Amino acid sequence: MPNPKNFCIIMAGGIGSRFWPMSRTANPKQFHDVLGTGQSLLQQTFERFMAICPPENIYIVTNAQYRDLVLEQLSEIGKEQVLLEPSRRNTAPCIAYANHKIAKREPNASIVVAPADHLVLKNQVFVESIETALDQAERSQNLVTLGIKPSRPDTGYGYIQFETEPSSAKSNVKRVKTFTEKPGIELAREFLKSGDFYWNSGIFVWTLPAILEAFKKYLPEVDELFEGISEHYNTEQEASQIAKVYSVCESISIDYGIMEKADNVNVVLSDFGWSDLGTWGSLFTHIRKDKDNNAILGKNVVVQSSKDNMIQVPAGKLVVLQGLDDYIVVDTEDVLMVCPKEDEQKIKQIVTDLKASKNAKFV
Repeated sequence: MPNPKNFCIIMAGGIGSRFWPMSRTANPKQFHDVLGTGQSLLQQTFERFMAICPPENIYIVTNAQYRDLVLEQLSEIGKEQVLLEPSRRNTAPCIAYANHKIAKREPNASIVVAPADHLVLKNQVFVESIETALDQAERSQNLVTLGIKPSRPDTGYGYIQFETEPSSAKSNVKRVKTFTEKPGIELAREFLKSGDFYWNSGIFVWTLPAILEAFKKYLPEVDELFEGISEHYNTEQEASQIAKVYSVCESISIDYGIMEKADNVNVVLSDFGWSDLGTWGSLFTHIRKDKDNNAILGKNVVVQSSKDNMIQVPAGKLVVLQGLDDYIVVDTEDVLMVCPKEDEQKIKQIVTDLKASKNAKFV
Protein backbone atom coordinates (compact mmCIF):
# COMPACT_ATOMS: atom_id res chain seq x y z
CA MET A 1 0.00 0.00 0.00
CA PRO A 2 1.55 3.35 -1.03
CA ASN A 3 2.43 5.73 1.78
CA PRO A 4 -0.28 8.45 2.02
CA LYS A 5 2.44 10.99 2.95
CA ASN A 6 4.17 10.45 -0.39
CA PHE A 7 3.37 12.88 -3.20
CA CYS A 8 4.51 13.06 -6.80
CA ILE A 9 4.92 16.04 -9.11
CA ILE A 10 4.93 15.10 -12.81
CA MET A 11 6.20 17.89 -15.04
CA ALA A 12 4.33 17.69 -18.35
CA GLY A 13 4.54 21.16 -19.87
CA GLY A 14 7.42 20.83 -22.33
CA ILE A 15 7.14 21.07 -26.10
CA GLY A 16 9.77 18.45 -27.00
CA SER A 17 11.01 20.38 -30.03
CA ARG A 18 13.92 17.97 -30.64
CA PHE A 19 11.26 15.31 -31.32
CA TRP A 20 9.68 17.33 -34.13
CA PRO A 21 7.76 16.66 -36.36
CA MET A 22 6.00 14.06 -34.18
CA SER A 23 6.07 16.41 -31.20
CA ARG A 24 4.21 19.65 -31.88
CA THR A 25 3.31 22.66 -29.78
CA ALA A 26 -0.34 21.58 -29.76
CA ASN A 27 0.44 17.92 -28.98
CA PRO A 28 3.92 17.34 -27.48
CA LYS A 29 5.70 14.01 -27.19
CA GLN A 30 4.58 13.25 -23.61
CA PHE A 31 1.06 12.72 -24.95
CA HIS A 32 2.20 10.29 -27.68
CA ASP A 33 2.59 6.52 -27.64
CA VAL A 34 6.19 6.90 -28.76
CA LEU A 35 7.17 3.25 -28.26
CA GLY A 36 4.01 1.61 -29.57
CA THR A 37 3.03 0.20 -26.15
CA GLY A 38 -0.58 1.37 -26.18
CA GLN A 39 0.18 4.08 -23.59
CA SER A 40 1.51 7.60 -23.90
CA LEU A 41 4.67 8.54 -22.04
CA LEU A 42 2.54 10.51 -19.57
CA GLN A 43 0.31 7.50 -18.91
CA GLN A 44 3.34 5.26 -18.36
CA THR A 45 4.84 7.77 -15.92
CA PHE A 46 1.58 8.10 -13.97
CA GLU A 47 1.17 4.33 -13.72
CA ARG A 48 4.77 3.98 -12.54
CA PHE A 49 4.17 6.35 -9.64
CA MET A 50 0.97 4.66 -8.47
CA ALA A 51 3.27 2.13 -6.77
CA ILE A 52 4.81 4.97 -4.74
CA CYS A 53 1.91 7.18 -3.74
CA PRO A 54 -1.91 7.17 -3.89
CA PRO A 55 -3.30 8.43 -7.23
CA GLU A 56 -4.91 11.42 -5.51
CA ASN A 57 -1.42 12.53 -4.40
CA ILE A 58 -0.07 12.77 -7.95
CA TYR A 59 -0.02 16.30 -9.38
CA ILE A 60 0.48 17.05 -13.07
CA VAL A 61 2.03 20.46 -13.77
CA THR A 62 1.47 21.45 -17.37
CA ASN A 63 0.82 24.38 -19.66
CA ALA A 64 -2.76 25.60 -19.61
CA GLN A 65 -3.24 24.58 -23.25
CA TYR A 66 -2.70 20.89 -22.37
CA ARG A 67 -5.36 20.66 -19.64
CA ASP A 68 -7.83 18.68 -21.74
CA LEU A 69 -5.12 16.35 -23.06
CA VAL A 70 -4.06 15.50 -19.49
CA LEU A 71 -7.60 14.89 -18.26
CA GLU A 72 -8.38 12.82 -21.36
CA GLN A 73 -5.36 10.57 -20.86
CA LEU A 74 -5.52 10.29 -17.05
CA SER A 75 -9.09 9.45 -16.11
CA GLU A 76 -7.94 8.51 -12.59
CA ILE A 77 -7.25 12.08 -11.49
CA GLY A 78 -9.42 15.05 -10.60
CA LYS A 79 -9.24 18.50 -12.16
CA GLU A 80 -7.70 19.86 -8.95
CA GLN A 81 -4.64 17.65 -9.55
CA VAL A 82 -3.80 19.37 -12.83
CA LEU A 83 -1.81 22.53 -12.10
CA LEU A 84 -1.95 24.90 -15.06
CA GLU A 85 0.94 27.19 -15.94
CA PRO A 86 -0.10 30.24 -17.98
CA SER A 87 3.39 30.46 -19.51
CA ARG A 88 6.62 28.45 -19.52
CA ARG A 89 9.08 29.39 -16.79
CA ASN A 90 11.32 26.29 -16.64
CA THR A 91 11.29 23.78 -13.78
CA ALA A 92 11.87 25.78 -10.58
CA PRO A 93 8.62 27.80 -10.72
CA CYS A 94 6.48 24.78 -11.58
CA ILE A 95 7.97 22.88 -8.62
CA ALA A 96 7.42 25.88 -6.33
CA TYR A 97 3.77 26.02 -7.42
CA ALA A 98 3.22 22.33 -6.67
CA ASN A 99 5.10 22.59 -3.35
CA HIS A 100 2.70 25.21 -2.03
CA LYS A 101 -0.32 23.26 -3.23
CA ILE A 102 0.92 20.14 -1.44
CA ALA A 103 1.66 22.17 1.72
CA LYS A 104 -2.05 22.88 2.01
CA ARG A 105 -2.71 19.14 2.33
CA GLU A 106 0.37 17.63 4.02
CA PRO A 107 3.02 19.96 5.51
CA ASN A 108 5.37 17.01 6.16
CA ALA A 109 5.01 15.39 2.75
CA SER A 110 7.76 13.46 0.99
CA ILE A 111 7.87 14.42 -2.68
CA VAL A 112 9.13 12.84 -5.90
CA VAL A 113 9.55 15.15 -8.92
CA ALA A 114 9.86 13.66 -12.40
CA PRO A 115 9.40 14.63 -16.04
CA ALA A 116 6.47 13.07 -17.90
CA ASP A 117 8.44 11.96 -20.95
CA HIS A 118 11.19 9.66 -19.66
CA LEU A 119 11.61 6.00 -20.49
CA VAL A 120 12.04 3.42 -17.72
CA LEU A 121 12.52 -0.19 -18.79
CA LYS A 122 12.91 -1.78 -15.33
CA ASN A 123 9.94 -0.54 -13.31
CA GLN A 124 10.59 -2.57 -10.17
CA VAL A 125 14.21 -1.44 -9.98
CA PHE A 126 12.98 2.12 -10.50
CA VAL A 127 10.53 1.83 -7.58
CA GLU A 128 13.30 0.42 -5.37
CA SER A 129 15.58 3.37 -6.26
CA ILE A 130 12.80 5.84 -5.44
CA GLU A 131 12.14 4.12 -2.12
CA THR A 132 15.84 4.35 -1.27
CA ALA A 133 15.79 8.05 -2.14
CA LEU A 134 12.64 8.65 -0.07
CA ASP A 135 14.24 6.96 2.92
CA GLN A 136 17.42 9.02 2.55
CA ALA A 137 15.47 12.27 2.17
CA GLU A 138 13.38 11.54 5.26
CA ARG A 139 16.32 10.53 7.46
CA SER A 140 18.78 13.21 6.40
CA GLN A 141 16.51 16.07 5.24
CA ASN A 142 18.90 16.33 2.30
CA LEU A 143 17.89 16.94 -1.31
CA VAL A 144 18.21 13.72 -3.31
CA THR A 145 18.54 13.08 -7.03
CA LEU A 146 18.75 9.86 -9.04
CA GLY A 147 21.94 9.29 -11.01
CA ILE A 148 21.99 6.85 -13.93
CA LYS A 149 24.97 4.62 -14.64
CA PRO A 150 26.31 5.88 -17.99
CA SER A 151 26.64 3.43 -20.86
CA ARG A 152 28.37 5.81 -23.28
CA PRO A 153 30.02 9.27 -23.28
CA ASP A 154 26.77 11.06 -24.15
CA THR A 155 27.04 14.82 -24.65
CA GLY A 156 23.28 15.34 -24.41
CA TYR A 157 23.06 14.65 -20.67
CA GLY A 158 24.22 16.48 -17.57
CA TYR A 159 26.57 14.62 -15.23
CA ILE A 160 26.76 14.23 -11.45
CA GLN A 161 30.08 13.63 -9.73
CA PHE A 162 29.83 11.88 -6.36
CA GLU A 163 32.22 11.35 -3.49
CA THR A 164 33.88 7.96 -3.57
CA GLU A 165 34.20 5.82 -0.48
CA PRO A 166 36.33 2.86 0.61
CA SER A 167 35.54 -0.31 -1.34
CA SER A 168 33.99 -1.75 1.83
CA ALA A 169 31.20 0.85 1.68
CA LYS A 170 28.52 -0.75 -0.49
CA SER A 171 25.80 1.92 -0.23
CA ASN A 172 24.40 3.28 -3.48
CA VAL A 173 23.64 6.59 -1.76
CA LYS A 174 26.50 9.06 -2.25
CA ARG A 175 27.18 12.69 -1.49
CA VAL A 176 27.23 14.91 -4.56
CA LYS A 177 30.47 16.78 -5.33
CA THR A 178 29.61 18.58 -8.58
CA PHE A 179 27.03 18.96 -11.31
CA THR A 180 28.22 19.45 -14.88
CA GLU A 181 25.95 20.56 -17.70
CA LYS A 182 26.20 18.83 -21.09
CA PRO A 183 29.95 18.37 -21.66
CA GLY A 184 31.92 18.08 -24.88
CA ILE A 185 32.78 14.60 -26.11
CA GLU A 186 36.34 14.55 -24.73
CA LEU A 187 35.21 15.57 -21.25
CA ALA A 188 32.36 13.04 -21.39
CA ARG A 189 34.89 10.32 -22.15
CA GLU A 190 36.97 11.40 -19.15
CA PHE A 191 33.87 11.28 -16.96
CA LEU A 192 33.16 7.70 -18.02
CA LYS A 193 36.76 6.67 -17.48
CA SER A 194 36.86 8.13 -13.95
CA GLY A 195 33.95 6.01 -12.70
CA ASP A 196 32.61 8.64 -10.30
CA PHE A 197 30.26 10.42 -12.73
CA TYR A 198 26.67 9.36 -13.42
CA TRP A 199 24.07 10.88 -15.73
CA ASN A 200 21.71 13.41 -14.18
CA SER A 201 18.23 11.90 -14.59
CA GLY A 202 16.32 15.05 -13.64
CA ILE A 203 14.36 13.01 -11.07
CA PHE A 204 14.38 14.51 -7.56
CA VAL A 205 13.25 13.39 -4.11
CA TRP A 206 12.96 15.48 -0.94
CA THR A 207 10.73 16.31 1.98
CA LEU A 208 8.52 19.35 1.67
CA PRO A 209 10.21 21.16 4.60
CA ALA A 210 13.66 20.57 3.04
CA ILE A 211 12.76 21.88 -0.42
CA LEU A 212 10.85 24.88 0.97
CA GLU A 213 13.93 25.78 3.02
CA ALA A 214 16.11 25.43 -0.09
CA PHE A 215 13.83 27.78 -2.05
CA LYS A 216 13.98 30.36 0.74
CA LYS A 217 17.79 30.14 0.77
CA TYR A 218 18.64 29.95 -2.94
CA LEU A 219 15.56 31.27 -4.80
CA PRO A 220 13.92 33.60 -2.28
CA GLU A 221 12.24 35.79 -4.91
CA VAL A 222 10.54 32.78 -6.49
CA ASP A 223 9.49 31.44 -3.10
CA GLU A 224 8.05 34.77 -2.00
CA LEU A 225 5.90 35.01 -5.12
CA PHE A 226 4.23 31.65 -4.56
CA GLU A 227 4.09 32.01 -0.76
CA GLY A 228 2.51 35.41 -1.22
CA ILE A 229 -0.64 33.98 -2.79
CA SER A 230 -0.99 31.15 -0.25
CA GLU A 231 -4.51 32.16 0.77
CA HIS A 232 -5.73 31.79 -2.82
CA TYR A 233 -4.72 28.16 -3.43
CA ASN A 234 -7.73 25.89 -3.96
CA THR A 235 -10.05 28.86 -4.43
CA GLU A 236 -11.63 30.46 -7.49
CA GLN A 237 -8.91 33.11 -7.41
CA GLU A 238 -6.02 30.65 -7.82
CA ALA A 239 -5.80 30.86 -11.63
CA SER A 240 -5.78 34.65 -11.76
CA GLN A 241 -3.23 34.87 -8.94
CA ILE A 242 -0.97 32.30 -10.62
CA ALA A 243 -1.19 34.31 -13.84
CA LYS A 244 0.10 37.38 -11.97
CA VAL A 245 2.93 35.38 -10.40
CA TYR A 246 4.03 33.87 -13.72
CA SER A 247 4.01 37.25 -15.44
CA VAL A 248 6.88 38.40 -13.19
CA CYS A 249 8.51 35.11 -12.11
CA GLU A 250 12.08 34.33 -13.17
CA SER A 251 12.52 31.51 -15.69
CA ILE A 252 15.05 29.19 -14.10
CA SER A 253 15.69 25.46 -13.76
CA ILE A 254 15.67 23.66 -10.41
CA ASP A 255 19.13 22.32 -11.31
CA TYR A 256 20.72 25.74 -11.76
CA GLY A 257 18.61 27.55 -9.17
CA ILE A 258 18.99 25.10 -6.27
CA MET A 259 20.66 21.73 -6.87
CA GLU A 260 23.99 23.11 -8.13
CA LYS A 261 24.19 25.56 -5.22
CA ALA A 262 23.01 23.44 -2.30
CA ASP A 263 25.54 21.73 -0.02
CA ASN A 264 23.20 18.98 1.20
CA VAL A 265 22.63 16.91 -1.92
CA ASN A 266 22.76 13.13 -2.23
CA VAL A 267 22.58 10.95 -5.32
CA VAL A 268 21.16 7.44 -5.48
CA LEU A 269 23.25 5.49 -8.01
CA SER A 270 20.73 3.73 -10.25
CA ASP A 271 20.44 1.55 -13.32
CA PHE A 272 16.83 0.96 -14.31
CA GLY A 273 16.91 1.22 -18.09
CA TRP A 274 16.49 4.98 -18.25
CA SER A 275 16.44 7.44 -21.13
CA ASP A 276 15.12 10.97 -21.23
CA LEU A 277 13.95 10.29 -24.82
CA GLY A 278 15.12 13.79 -25.64
CA THR A 279 16.03 13.08 -29.25
CA TRP A 280 15.32 10.67 -32.08
CA GLY A 281 18.78 9.25 -31.47
CA SER A 282 17.91 8.34 -27.88
CA LEU A 283 14.75 6.61 -29.09
CA PHE A 284 16.83 4.73 -31.66
CA THR A 285 18.89 3.10 -28.90
CA HIS A 286 15.78 1.60 -27.27
CA ILE A 287 13.96 0.13 -30.27
CA ARG A 288 14.45 -3.35 -31.66
CA LYS A 289 16.51 -3.23 -34.85
CA ASP A 290 16.36 -5.27 -38.04
CA LYS A 291 19.36 -7.18 -39.41
CA ASP A 292 20.84 -3.94 -40.78
CA ASN A 293 20.41 -2.04 -37.51
CA ASN A 294 17.42 -0.03 -38.70
CA ALA A 295 14.92 0.96 -35.99
CA ILE A 296 11.51 0.97 -37.65
CA LEU A 297 8.19 2.25 -36.29
CA GLY A 298 5.66 1.61 -39.05
CA LYS A 299 3.96 -1.41 -40.56
CA ASN A 300 4.71 -0.90 -44.26
CA VAL A 301 8.38 -0.04 -44.55
CA VAL A 302 10.60 -1.57 -47.21
CA VAL A 303 14.32 -1.07 -46.59
CA GLN A 304 16.93 -1.99 -49.20
CA SER A 305 20.70 -1.46 -48.98
CA SER A 306 20.13 0.85 -46.00
CA LYS A 307 21.43 0.60 -42.45
CA ASP A 308 21.51 2.35 -39.05
CA ASN A 309 18.39 4.45 -39.72
CA MET A 310 15.68 5.67 -37.32
CA ILE A 311 12.39 5.45 -39.20
CA GLN A 312 8.91 6.44 -38.01
CA VAL A 313 6.05 6.47 -40.52
CA PRO A 314 2.23 6.22 -40.37
CA ALA A 315 0.84 2.69 -40.21
CA GLY A 316 -1.18 3.11 -43.40
CA LYS A 317 1.59 4.46 -45.61
CA LEU A 318 4.09 2.47 -47.66
CA VAL A 319 7.61 3.87 -47.36
CA VAL A 320 10.57 2.56 -49.37
CA LEU A 321 14.16 3.41 -48.47
CA GLN A 322 16.95 2.60 -50.90
CA GLY A 323 20.64 3.25 -50.18
CA LEU A 324 20.20 5.38 -47.08
CA ASP A 325 22.52 5.09 -44.06
CA ASP A 326 22.50 6.80 -40.65
CA TYR A 327 19.42 8.95 -41.18
CA ILE A 328 16.31 9.93 -39.24
CA VAL A 329 13.20 9.61 -41.39
CA VAL A 330 9.95 10.81 -39.83
CA ASP A 331 6.73 11.07 -41.81
CA THR A 332 3.56 12.53 -40.33
CA GLU A 333 0.28 13.57 -41.88
CA ASP A 334 1.63 16.94 -43.00
CA VAL A 335 5.43 16.84 -42.59
CA LEU A 336 8.26 14.69 -43.91
CA MET A 337 11.65 15.11 -42.26
CA VAL A 338 14.85 13.45 -43.51
CA CYS A 339 17.87 14.33 -41.38
CA PRO A 340 21.33 12.79 -40.84
CA LYS A 341 21.50 11.25 -37.37
CA GLU A 342 24.70 13.17 -36.67
CA ASP A 343 22.79 16.42 -37.19
CA GLU A 344 19.85 15.66 -34.90
CA GLN A 345 20.83 18.45 -32.50
CA LYS A 346 19.96 20.85 -35.33
CA ILE A 347 16.29 19.84 -35.27
CA LYS A 348 15.58 22.23 -32.41
CA GLN A 349 17.00 25.11 -34.47
CA ILE A 350 14.93 24.00 -37.47
CA VAL A 351 11.81 24.31 -35.31
CA THR A 352 12.89 27.76 -34.13
CA ASP A 353 13.44 28.87 -37.73
CA LEU A 354 10.06 27.51 -38.81
CA LYS A 355 8.31 29.40 -36.02
CA ALA A 356 9.70 32.63 -37.44
CA SER A 357 8.65 31.81 -41.00
CA LYS A 358 5.49 31.38 -43.01
CA ASN A 359 5.62 27.68 -42.11
CA ALA A 360 4.93 28.25 -38.39
CA LYS A 361 1.66 26.28 -38.67
CA PHE A 362 3.72 23.07 -39.03
CA VAL A 363 5.31 23.53 -35.60
